Amino acid sequence: MGRSNRKHADAVAVIGLGRFGGAVAVSLENQGHEVLAIDERDDVVQRFSETLTHVVQADSTSATAMKQLGVGEFDHVVVAIGTGVEASVLTVLTLKEIGAQEVWAKAITAKHGEILSLVGASHVVYPEAEMGQRVAHLVTGKMMDFIEFDHGFALAKTRAPQEAVGKTLGETKLRSRYGITVVGIKTSEEEFTYAQPSTMVREGDTLIVAGPTTKTETFASIT
Repeated sequence: MGRSNRKHADAVAVIGLGRFGGAVAVSLENQGHEVLAIDERDDVVQRFSETLTHVVQADSTSATAMKQLGVGEFDHVVVAIGTGVEASVLTVLTLKEIGAQEVWAKAITAKHGEILSLVGASHVVYPEAEMGQRVAHLVTGKMMDFIEFDHGFALAKTRAPQEAVGKTLGETKLRSRYGITVVGIKTSEEEFTYAQPSTMVREGDTLIVAGPTTKTETFASIT
């Protein structure tokens, strides 16, 4: 699985095949990426060998094992270990030692995430916290979907507020009034289209809006 044998320039190594890591590995392979999946548990490796093309059992804290697998040559490595802080931190340290450039690491807590960043993780993700926040927004019924990015910026799918119905987006002045940008709009009979100032808002339309998280939340609460 060295660089010269890879089919795709964006091949990914995924270390840790728990619920999160397994879902990442399967999704990447379904998207056509070449994936090397690694876990130290034999039963897990056996289970995923029926789903993934390349699955191996190895100790990810061993520089020798990671070098033999060529993990340091991958363009992206995902450390999805969720069973212990020590193992994930040591794995990131090992990956940096063997030359891995872009390392995505799953964090269990904020402190864990800080440590992962300090030892060299390029990106730290908090899947449980992010999913919890997303569900909290959706369960209230105010939003149909919600994604928050770094630095307090969010993208949300929500129903068009009554005050905008029957007007063009330019006439509603939603951006100046609420600090959000409508980037897409969909009627019940059509696909999403890019929003233009001349786009008419109709009863029941769905909007894709972007902006600072707090302002996006405020806009989605309008009825």
